[in-house]
Amino acid sequence: MPIVSKLKVVMADRDISVNELSEKVGRSAVNLSHLRCNHSKGIRISLLEDLCRELHCQPGDLLVYEPPAREEQD
Repeated sequence: MPIVSKLKVVMADRDISVNELSEKVGRSAVNLSHLRCNHSKGIRISLLEDLCRELHCQPGDLLVYEPPAREEQD
């Protein structure tokens, strides 16, 4: 997927665990873990807002667009 979660990096920078963040945002640790490991198909705006509030960051700090590498033409 070209949209990549940087939640793992932001969490490491803030020295916060999945369980601690889960308690602060009121979401399951499993859901946050899926997002952290890029196994999510989507994210609700309300979750994004909660993560930004608790991690003191912007949405662009958590999600980035990385276009797929273009195959070279022969």
